[in-house]
Amino acid sequence: MKQDMIVILDLGGEQSAQIAREVRALGVYSEIHPNDLTEQQLAALPGVKGFIFNGGPNNVVDGVPLAPSEAVLRSGLPVLSADYDGAPAWPADDAARAEMLRAFVFDACNAQANWNMKNFIADQIELVRRQVGDKKVLLALSGGVDSSVVAALLLRAVGDQLTCVHVNHGLLRKGEPEQVVQVFRHNLGANLVYVDATDRFLDKLAGVADPEQKRKIIGAEFIRVFEEEARKLSGIEFLAQGTIYPDIVESGTKTNKVVKSHHNVGGLPDDLAFELVEPVRQLFKDEVRAAGLELGLPADMVYRQPFPGPGLGVRCLGAITRDRLEALRESDAILREEFARAGLDKTVWQYFTIVPDLKSVGVRDNARCDEWPAIIRAVNTVDAMTATIEDIPWPVLHAITRRIVTEVKGINRVCYDLTPKPTGTIEWE
Repeated sequence: MKQDMIVILDLGGEQSAQIAREVRALGVYSEIHPNDLTEQQLAALPGVKGFIFNGGPNNVVDGVPLAPSEAVLRSGLPVLSADYDGAPAWPADDAARAEMLRAFVFDACNAQANWNMKNFIADQIELVRRQVGDKKVLLALSGGVDSSVVAALLLRAVGDQLTCVHVNHGLLRKGEPEQVVQVFRHNLGANLVYVDATDRFLDKLAGVADPEQKRKIIGAEFIRVFEEEARKLSGIEFLAQGTIYPDIVESGTKTNKVVKSHHNVGGLPDDLAFELVEPVRQLFKDEVRAAGLELGLPADMVYRQPFPGPGLGVRCLGAITRDRLEALRESDAILREEFARAGLDKTVWQYFTIVPDLKSVGVRDNARCDEWPAIIRAVNTVDAMTATIEDIPWPVLHAITRRIVTEVKGINRVCYDLTPKPTGTIEWE
Protein backbone atom coordinates (compact mmCIF):
# COMPACT_ATOMS: atom_id res chain seq x y z
CA MET A 1 0.00 0.00 0.00
CA LYS A 2 1.49 3.31 -1.04
CA GLN A 3 1.56 6.05 1.55
CA ASP A 4 0.28 9.50 0.75
CA MET A 5 3.01 12.13 1.05
CA ILE A 6 3.23 15.84 1.77
CA VAL A 7 6.45 17.35 0.41
CA ILE A 8 8.02 20.23 2.33
CA LEU A 9 9.93 22.43 -0.07
CA ASP A 10 13.06 23.95 1.47
CA LEU A 11 12.79 27.64 0.67
CA GLY A 12 14.93 28.90 3.54
CA GLY A 13 12.74 28.09 6.51
CA GLU A 14 14.22 26.91 9.78
CA GLN A 15 11.26 24.75 10.84
CA SER A 16 11.28 22.15 8.06
CA ALA A 17 12.22 19.23 10.31
CA GLN A 18 9.69 20.29 12.94
CA ILE A 19 6.89 20.61 10.37
CA ALA A 20 7.77 17.23 8.83
CA ARG A 21 7.45 15.57 12.22
CA GLU A 22 4.15 17.36 12.90
CA VAL A 23 2.71 16.15 9.59
CA ARG A 24 3.88 12.61 10.35
CA ALA A 25 2.26 12.91 13.77
CA LEU A 26 -1.05 13.31 11.90
CA GLY A 27 -0.44 9.89 10.36
CA VAL A 28 0.65 11.24 6.96
CA TYR A 29 4.14 10.77 5.58
CA SER A 30 6.20 13.89 4.88
CA GLU A 31 9.61 14.48 3.27
CA ILE A 32 11.79 17.57 2.92
CA HIS A 33 13.22 18.33 -0.54
CA PRO A 34 15.20 21.16 -2.17
CA ASN A 35 13.28 23.88 -3.99
CA ASP A 36 14.64 22.89 -7.41
CA LEU A 37 12.92 19.50 -7.84
CA THR A 38 12.91 18.38 -11.47
CA GLU A 39 10.03 16.63 -13.20
CA GLN A 40 12.01 13.38 -13.08
CA GLN A 41 12.67 13.72 -9.36
CA LEU A 42 9.06 14.62 -8.68
CA ALA A 43 7.81 11.65 -10.69
CA ALA A 44 10.02 9.36 -8.59
CA LEU A 45 8.28 10.43 -5.38
CA PRO A 46 5.32 8.11 -4.67
CA GLY A 47 1.96 9.39 -3.49
CA VAL A 48 2.60 13.16 -3.38
CA LYS A 49 -0.66 14.92 -2.41
CA GLY A 50 0.55 18.48 -1.81
CA PHE A 51 3.42 20.86 -1.07
CA ILE A 52 4.34 23.04 1.88
CA PHE A 53 6.45 26.03 0.86
CA ASN A 54 8.51 26.71 3.97
CA GLY A 55 10.17 30.12 3.59
CA GLY A 56 12.13 32.09 6.11
CA PRO A 57 15.37 33.94 6.86
CA ASN A 58 17.56 31.82 4.53
CA ASN A 59 15.42 32.40 1.44
CA VAL A 60 18.18 34.21 -0.44
CA VAL A 61 21.19 32.14 -1.55
CA ASP A 62 24.15 33.83 -3.25
CA GLY A 63 22.02 36.94 -3.70
CA VAL A 64 19.24 35.08 -5.54
CA PRO A 65 15.81 34.51 -3.90
CA LEU A 66 14.80 30.85 -3.86
CA ALA A 67 11.66 29.86 -5.76
CA PRO A 68 9.83 26.58 -6.40
CA SER A 69 10.86 24.82 -9.59
CA GLU A 70 8.65 24.88 -12.67
CA ALA A 71 7.98 21.17 -12.17
CA VAL A 72 6.46 21.86 -8.76
CA LEU A 73 4.43 24.83 -9.97
CA ARG A 74 3.08 22.85 -12.95
CA SER A 75 2.05 19.90 -10.79
CA GLY A 76 -1.26 21.54 -9.90
CA LEU A 77 -1.15 20.03 -6.41
CA PRO A 78 -2.37 22.00 -3.37
CA VAL A 79 0.14 24.34 -1.75
CA LEU A 80 0.43 25.72 1.78
CA SER A 81 2.82 28.68 2.05
CA ALA A 82 4.34 29.99 5.25
CA ASP A 83 6.69 32.97 5.46
CA TYR A 84 7.18 32.89 1.70
CA ASP A 85 6.14 35.27 -1.08
CA GLY A 86 3.94 37.40 1.18
CA ALA A 87 2.44 34.52 3.14
CA PRO A 88 2.29 34.93 6.94
CA ALA A 89 4.78 33.05 9.11
CA TRP A 90 3.89 29.85 10.90
CA PRO A 91 1.59 30.47 13.89
CA ALA A 92 3.55 30.59 17.12
CA ASP A 93 0.73 28.78 18.90
CA ASP A 94 1.14 25.00 18.63
CA ALA A 95 -2.60 24.35 18.50
CA ALA A 96 -3.13 26.90 15.73
CA ARG A 97 -0.27 25.46 13.66
CA ALA A 98 -1.60 21.93 14.17
CA GLU A 99 -5.06 22.98 13.02
CA MET A 100 -3.62 24.72 9.93
CA LEU A 101 -1.66 21.58 9.03
CA ARG A 102 -4.65 19.32 9.69
CA ALA A 103 -6.92 21.37 7.44
CA PHE A 104 -4.34 21.46 4.65
CA VAL A 105 -3.37 17.78 4.82
CA PHE A 106 -6.83 16.28 5.10
CA ASP A 107 -9.17 18.86 3.56
CA ALA A 108 -7.10 20.50 0.82
CA CYS A 109 -4.96 17.48 -0.09
CA ASN A 110 -7.41 14.68 0.75
CA ALA A 111 -4.49 12.71 2.17
CA GLN A 112 -5.10 9.48 4.04
CA ALA A 113 -3.59 8.83 7.46
CA ASN A 114 -1.64 5.75 6.32
CA TRP A 115 1.84 6.63 7.58
CA ASN A 116 3.19 3.65 9.51
CA MET A 117 6.37 1.62 9.41
CA LYS A 118 4.81 -1.37 7.68
CA ASN A 119 3.70 0.81 4.75
CA PHE A 120 6.94 2.84 4.76
CA ILE A 121 9.04 -0.32 4.52
CA ALA A 122 6.84 -1.71 1.75
CA ASP A 123 7.26 1.55 -0.20
CA GLN A 124 11.02 1.59 0.30
CA ILE A 125 11.37 -2.03 -0.78
CA GLU A 126 9.48 -1.20 -3.97
CA LEU A 127 11.62 1.90 -4.58
CA VAL A 128 14.87 0.00 -3.96
CA ARG A 129 13.84 -2.77 -6.34
CA ARG A 130 12.90 -0.19 -8.97
CA GLN A 131 16.22 1.64 -8.51
CA VAL A 132 18.51 -1.41 -8.36
CA GLY A 133 16.84 -3.80 -10.79
CA ASP A 134 18.98 -6.91 -11.18
CA LYS A 135 22.24 -5.15 -10.27
CA LYS A 136 24.26 -5.67 -7.09
CA VAL A 137 24.49 -3.44 -4.04
CA LEU A 138 27.39 -2.85 -1.67
CA LEU A 139 26.39 -1.80 1.86
CA ALA A 140 28.66 0.17 4.16
CA LEU A 141 27.88 -1.81 7.32
CA SER A 142 29.21 -0.22 10.49
CA GLY A 143 27.07 -2.40 12.74
CA GLY A 144 25.31 0.66 14.16
CA VAL A 145 21.54 1.06 14.25
CA ASP A 146 21.18 2.95 10.97
CA SER A 147 23.25 0.66 8.74
CA SER A 148 21.82 -2.43 10.47
CA VAL A 149 18.28 -1.34 9.63
CA VAL A 150 19.32 -0.66 6.04
CA ALA A 151 20.91 -4.12 5.87
CA ALA A 152 17.70 -5.79 7.04
CA LEU A 153 15.60 -3.76 4.61
CA LEU A 154 17.88 -4.47 1.65
CA LEU A 155 18.08 -8.17 2.47
CA ARG A 156 14.30 -8.21 2.20
CA ALA A 157 14.32 -6.09 -0.98
CA VAL A 158 17.16 -7.62 -3.02
CA GLY A 159 18.43 -10.62 -1.03
CA ASP A 160 21.58 -12.14 -2.52
CA GLN A 161 22.18 -9.03 -4.65
CA LEU A 162 23.44 -7.38 -1.43
CA THR A 163 27.02 -7.63 -0.20
CA CYS A 164 27.81 -6.05 3.17
CA VAL A 165 31.28 -4.66 3.77
CA HIS A 166 32.41 -4.05 7.32
CA VAL A 167 35.54 -1.93 7.49
CA ASN A 168 37.55 -1.95 10.68
CA HIS A 169 39.18 1.47 10.43
CA GLY A 170 40.83 1.12 13.81
CA LEU A 171 38.34 3.60 15.28
CA LEU A 172 35.76 1.12 16.55
CA ARG A 173 34.87 0.39 20.15
CA LYS A 174 36.43 -2.50 22.04
CA GLY A 175 35.14 -5.86 20.75
CA GLU A 176 32.96 -4.30 18.08
CA PRO A 177 34.44 -5.82 14.89
CA GLU A 178 34.04 -9.32 16.32
CA GLN A 179 30.42 -8.61 17.30
CA VAL A 180 29.52 -7.27 13.84
CA VAL A 181 30.91 -10.37 12.13
CA GLN A 182 29.04 -12.68 14.49
CA VAL A 183 25.65 -10.98 14.15
CA PHE A 184 25.56 -10.35 10.43
CA ARG A 185 27.55 -13.22 8.95
CA HIS A 186 26.51 -16.00 11.29
CA ASN A 187 23.16 -14.93 12.76
CA LEU A 188 21.53 -13.12 9.82
CA GLY A 189 23.27 -14.98 7.01
CA ALA A 190 24.34 -11.85 5.13
CA ASN A 191 27.11 -11.86 2.52
CA LEU A 192 29.68 -10.08 4.68
CA VAL A 193 33.17 -9.00 3.70
CA TYR A 194 35.41 -8.00 6.64
CA VAL A 195 38.28 -5.60 5.90
CA ASP A 196 40.90 -4.69 8.49
CA ALA A 197 42.16 -1.29 7.32
CA THR A 198 43.39 0.00 10.67
CA ASP A 199 46.89 0.98 9.56
CA ARG A 200 45.62 2.53 6.33
CA PHE A 201 43.19 4.87 8.12
CA LEU A 202 45.46 5.82 11.00
CA ASP A 203 48.33 6.59 8.61
CA LYS A 204 46.04 8.89 6.60
CA LEU A 205 44.92 10.64 9.80
CA ALA A 206 48.38 11.10 11.27
CA GLY A 207 48.94 14.72 12.28
CA VAL A 208 45.44 15.85 11.20
CA ALA A 209 43.80 17.88 13.98
CA ASP A 210 40.94 19.69 12.22
CA PRO A 211 37.66 17.81 12.91
CA GLU A 212 36.12 18.55 9.52
CA GLN A 213 39.24 17.39 7.74
CA LYS A 214 39.32 14.20 9.82
CA ARG A 215 35.68 13.44 8.97
CA LYS A 216 36.27 13.98 5.27
CA ILE A 217 39.43 11.87 5.24
CA ILE A 218 37.56 9.03 6.94
CA GLY A 219 34.59 9.38 4.58
CA ALA A 220 36.73 9.48 1.44
CA GLU A 221 38.88 6.55 2.57
CA PHE A 222 35.74 4.53 3.29
CA ILE A 223 34.65 5.03 -0.31
CA ARG A 224 38.07 4.02 -1.63
CA VAL A 225 37.97 0.81 0.40
CA PHE A 226 34.48 0.05 -0.92
CA GLU A 227 35.59 0.72 -4.48
CA GLU A 228 38.47 -1.71 -4.06
CA GLU A 229 36.16 -4.38 -2.61
CA ALA A 230 33.64 -3.76 -5.40
CA ARG A 231 36.31 -4.37 -8.03
CA LYS A 232 36.79 -7.84 -6.54
CA LEU A 233 33.10 -8.50 -7.19
CA SER A 234 31.12 -8.32 -10.43
CA GLY A 235 28.17 -6.08 -11.21
CA ILE A 236 28.38 -3.72 -8.22
CA GLU A 237 26.78 -0.44 -9.28
CA PHE A 238 25.14 0.78 -6.08
CA LEU A 239 26.43 1.87 -2.67
CA ALA A 240 23.96 1.66 0.22
CA GLN A 241 24.36 3.80 3.34
CA GLY A 242 22.59 4.32 6.64
CA THR A 243 22.18 8.06 6.11
CA ILE A 244 19.35 9.55 8.22
CA TYR A 245 17.81 13.01 8.19
CA PRO A 246 19.80 14.57 11.09
CA ASP A 247 23.01 13.66 9.16
CA ILE A 248 21.78 15.73 6.21
CA VAL A 249 20.71 18.70 8.33
CA GLU A 250 23.98 18.88 10.28
CA SER A 251 26.11 18.45 7.15
CA GLY A 252 24.52 21.58 5.67
CA THR A 253 22.10 22.24 2.85
CA LYS A 254 21.72 25.08 0.41
CA THR A 255 19.80 27.05 3.04
CA ASN A 256 21.38 25.78 6.27
CA LYS A 257 24.98 26.17 7.41
CA VAL A 258 27.16 23.18 8.25
CA VAL A 259 27.13 22.11 11.88
CA LYS A 260 29.50 19.22 11.16
CA SER A 261 30.01 17.09 8.07
CA HIS A 262 28.89 13.50 8.42
CA HIS A 263 31.20 11.08 6.65
CA ASN A 264 28.30 9.71 4.58
CA VAL A 265 27.19 13.19 3.44
CA GLY A 266 29.91 15.83 3.51
CA GLY A 267 32.79 13.38 3.12
CA LEU A 268 31.76 11.75 -0.15
CA PRO A 269 34.20 12.33 -3.02
CA ASP A 270 33.07 14.11 -6.19
CA ASP A 271 34.16 11.18 -8.36
CA LEU A 272 32.03 8.62 -6.53
CA ALA A 273 31.75 5.56 -8.80
CA PHE A 274 28.44 4.32 -7.38
CA GLU A 275 24.81 5.39 -7.35
CA LEU A 276 23.66 5.79 -3.74
CA VAL A 277 20.88 3.76 -2.13
CA GLU A 278 19.71 5.45 1.09
CA PRO A 279 16.28 4.11 2.07
CA VAL A 280 16.12 5.71 5.55
CA ARG A 281 17.60 9.12 4.69
CA GLN A 282 14.30 10.88 5.48
CA LEU A 283 13.84 9.23 8.88
CA PHE A 284 14.70 10.55 12.32
CA LYS A 285 16.50 8.29 14.79
CA ASP A 286 13.39 7.18 16.69
CA GLU A 287 11.71 6.30 13.38
CA VAL A 288 14.76 4.27 12.29
CA ARG A 289 14.44 2.22 15.47
CA ALA A 290 10.73 1.66 14.79
CA ALA A 291 11.63 0.47 11.28
CA GLY A 292 14.18 -1.94 12.73
CA LEU A 293 11.60 -3.53 15.01
CA GLU A 294 9.14 -3.81 12.11
CA LEU A 295 11.86 -5.55 10.07
CA GLY A 296 12.33 -8.10 12.84
CA LEU A 297 15.73 -7.03 14.16
CA PRO A 298 16.32 -7.95 17.82
CA ALA A 299 15.55 -5.22 20.31
CA ASP A 300 19.08 -5.17 21.76
CA MET A 301 20.42 -4.36 18.29
CA VAL A 302 17.75 -1.76 17.53
CA TYR A 303 18.19 0.05 20.82
CA ARG A 304 21.97 -0.07 21.02
CA GLN A 305 23.40 3.38 21.48
CA PRO A 306 24.31 5.31 18.33
CA PHE A 307 27.90 5.39 17.15
CA PRO A 308 29.18 7.96 14.64
CA GLY A 309 30.49 6.82 11.26
CA PRO A 310 33.97 8.27 11.98
CA GLY A 311 33.87 6.29 15.22
CA LEU A 312 36.38 7.10 17.93
CA GLY A 313 38.09 9.44 15.47
CA VAL A 314 35.75 12.26 16.55
CA ARG A 315 36.16 11.41 20.24
CA CYS A 316 39.98 11.33 20.17
CA LEU A 317 40.09 15.12 19.91
CA GLY A 318 42.77 16.78 17.80
CA ALA A 319 45.41 14.80 15.94
CA ILE A 320 44.91 11.09 16.62
CA THR A 321 47.76 9.10 18.16
CA ARG A 322 47.64 5.35 18.68
CA ASP A 323 48.36 5.49 22.40
CA ARG A 324 45.67 8.10 23.08
CA LEU A 325 43.23 6.20 20.85
CA GLU A 326 43.83 3.06 22.89
CA ALA A 327 43.28 5.00 26.13
CA LEU A 328 39.99 6.25 24.68
CA ARG A 329 38.91 2.74 23.66
CA GLU A 330 39.65 1.30 27.11
CA SER A 331 37.99 4.15 29.03
CA ASP A 332 34.90 3.86 26.83
CA ALA A 333 34.70 0.11 27.51
CA ILE A 334 34.84 0.75 31.26
CA LEU A 335 32.10 3.37 31.00
CA ARG A 336 29.85 0.95 29.09
CA GLU A 337 30.51 -1.86 31.58
CA GLU A 338 29.64 0.33 34.56
CA PHE A 339 26.53 1.78 32.89
CA ALA A 340 25.31 -1.76 32.18
CA ARG A 341 26.03 -2.81 35.77
CA ALA A 342 23.98 0.16 37.06
CA GLY A 343 21.15 -0.37 34.55
CA LEU A 344 21.81 2.97 32.90
CA ASP A 345 22.27 1.34 29.50
CA LYS A 346 18.47 0.91 29.45
CA THR A 347 17.67 4.55 30.25
CA VAL A 348 20.43 6.66 28.65
CA TRP A 349 20.27 7.20 24.87
CA GLN A 350 24.00 7.71 24.25
CA TYR A 351 27.05 7.63 26.51
CA PHE A 352 30.75 7.61 25.77
CA THR A 353 34.12 9.04 26.73
CA ILE A 354 36.23 11.66 24.99
CA VAL A 355 40.00 12.05 25.33
CA PRO A 356 41.32 15.46 24.22
CA ASP A 357 44.85 16.24 23.08
CA LEU A 358 45.89 17.94 26.30
CA LYS A 359 47.52 16.87 29.50
CA SER A 360 47.28 17.93 33.13
CA VAL A 361 49.55 17.28 36.04
CA GLY A 362 48.64 14.45 38.38
CA VAL A 363 50.18 12.12 40.96
CA ARG A 364 50.84 8.45 40.31
CA ASP A 365 53.04 6.18 42.45
CA ASN A 366 54.02 9.20 44.58
CA ALA A 367 55.44 10.98 41.55
CA ARG A 368 54.28 13.66 39.13
CA CYS A 369 52.51 12.40 36.00
CA ASP A 370 51.41 14.42 32.98
CA GLU A 371 48.48 12.53 31.48
CA TRP A 372 45.21 13.02 29.58
CA PRO A 373 41.73 13.56 31.01
CA ALA A 374 38.78 11.35 30.04
CA ILE A 375 35.52 13.26 29.62
CA ILE A 376 32.21 11.46 30.10
CA ARG A 377 29.20 12.45 27.98
CA ALA A 378 25.72 10.96 28.60
CA VAL A 379 22.65 12.38 26.85
CA ASN A 380 19.01 11.62 26.22
CA THR A 381 17.12 12.59 23.07
CA VAL A 382 14.25 11.51 20.82
CA ASP A 383 15.42 12.58 17.37
CA ALA A 384 19.07 13.65 17.86
CA MET A 385 18.18 17.25 16.97
CA THR A 386 18.17 18.32 20.65
CA ALA A 387 19.51 16.51 23.72
CA THR A 388 19.39 16.75 27.50
CA ILE A 389 21.97 15.64 30.06
CA GLU A 390 21.40 12.52 32.13
CA ASP A 391 21.80 12.74 35.91
CA ILE A 392 24.29 10.00 36.78
CA PRO A 393 24.31 8.87 40.43
CA TRP A 394 27.46 9.89 42.26
CA PRO A 395 28.39 6.32 43.29
CA VAL A 396 28.36 5.31 39.61
CA LEU A 397 30.52 8.28 38.61
CA HIS A 398 32.95 7.49 41.43
CA ALA A 399 33.18 3.84 40.34
CA ILE A 400 33.82 4.83 36.72
CA THR A 401 36.46 7.37 37.75
CA ARG A 402 38.25 4.92 40.05
CA ARG A 403 38.44 2.26 37.35
CA ILE A 404 39.55 4.57 34.54
CA VAL A 405 42.36 6.25 36.45
CA THR A 406 43.67 2.94 37.80
CA GLU A 407 43.13 0.66 34.76
CA VAL A 408 43.74 2.89 31.74
CA LYS A 409 47.29 3.82 30.89
CA GLY A 410 47.77 7.53 30.28
CA ILE A 411 44.64 8.92 31.99
CA ASN A 412 44.83 10.63 35.37
CA ARG A 413 41.62 12.67 35.47
CA VAL A 414 37.88 12.14 34.72
CA CYS A 415 35.38 14.93 33.98
CA TYR A 416 31.61 14.98 33.28
CA ASP A 417 30.17 17.14 30.47
CA LEU A 418 26.95 18.89 31.56
CA THR A 419 26.23 20.73 28.28
CA PRO A 420 22.88 20.07 26.51
CA LYS A 421 22.28 20.29 22.74
CA PRO A 422 22.17 23.14 21.92
CA THR A 423 24.63 24.72 22.65
CA GLY A 424 26.81 21.63 22.47
CA THR A 425 26.37 18.97 19.81
CA ILE A 426 26.13 15.39 20.98
CA GLU A 427 29.67 14.66 19.79
CA TRP A 428 32.54 17.01 20.57
CA GLU A 429 33.83 17.08 16.99
